[in-house]
Amino acid sequence: MQELTFEVGEHFQIGDGIVVRVIATQGSQTKLGIEAPRNVAVHREEIYERICKERQQLSTC
Repeated sequence: MQELTFEVGEHFQIGDGIVVRVIATQGSQTKLGIEAPRNVAVHREEIYERICKERQQLSTC
């Protein structure tokens, strides 16, 4: 895992089409803005896990 430190207003790029911006920080929370192509799904981990679980259940029916 790569660990990076950024200030509010800074950003980093993942690959050719994904940009992650640090929008705000407050206490232990950080607000990020994510720009990605429409064909790239962006989800929080718990949402992604739920989607995967639902897809697995559908494929066994």
